Amino acid sequence: EKGFARFVPIGGVRPWTCIGGRVRFLDGRVGVIGVEGDILRQNKMPAFDHLYLDAGSAPLHVGDVAAFERPFADLGDRLVAKAMDDRIGVAVLVETLRRLTDTPHELYFVFSVQEEVGLRGATTAAYSVAPDIGIAVDVTGSGDTPKGIKMAVELGQGPAIKVRDGGMLADPRVVDWMVRTAEKAHIPYQREVLPGGTTDAKAIQLSRAGVPAGTVSIPCRYVHSPSEMVDYNDVQGAVQLLVELLTHPADL
Repeated sequence: EKGFARFVPIGGVRPWTCIGGRVRFLDGRVGVIGVEGDILRQNKMPAFDHLYLDAGSAPLHVGDVAAFERPFADLGDRLVAKAMDDRIGVAVLVETLRRLTDTPHELYFVFSVQEEVGLRGATTAAYSVAPDIGIAVDVTGSGDTPKGIKMAVELGQGPAIKVRDGGMLADPRVVDWMVRTAEKAHIPYQREVLPGGTTDAKAIQLSRAGVPAGTVSIPCRYVHSPSEMVDYNDVQGAVQLLVELLTHPADL
């Protein structure tokens, strides 16, 4: 009514990161996210029930889909954009494919969908491919901001090799293989223990009779916000680590 509409998030978006932000619909329309005035006056933490979309005079329909409207920013070694989670993973895989000249493996690079709403693409892809080993490439949180989450991962210190997260325990053999490969190639790396959340590696690990799986993570600040930040050197390190892993036989 009058260009206003209620909405629900797709994935783990936090309501307070949305206020005042712009979104773009699939057909090009733009909207602004507002918050009910009494919530601000009472200094309450907003929930999605308190937010609304203002699309001006553009008609809105039930089921319309929109995404954050936020430009990419190059801050030197730091890169900022919406959806770094997990477009930066796509960039890492594409660059790995470009650099990989020879491999003893039969490789499948999967660019899966709907990870944020139940690992759906990875679940069906893992069942179809039936891999011997699975490696997910995703972002992870960082503990290097003021009063940030308590985890020993920082931007600029190299890609993170996942040990565990809220959905899986990475296969120790895969973790050791990644660590030994990084150290042999002199690639800076970090060990990741993420308190919550998970990646497509969980779906791979549970596929069919089970698959040894792990994750190469790119540290990221402000995950699931309109401005997610990664470090260029961590991205390059992730590519280098994957190339080293895939150039040689898996040592599990």
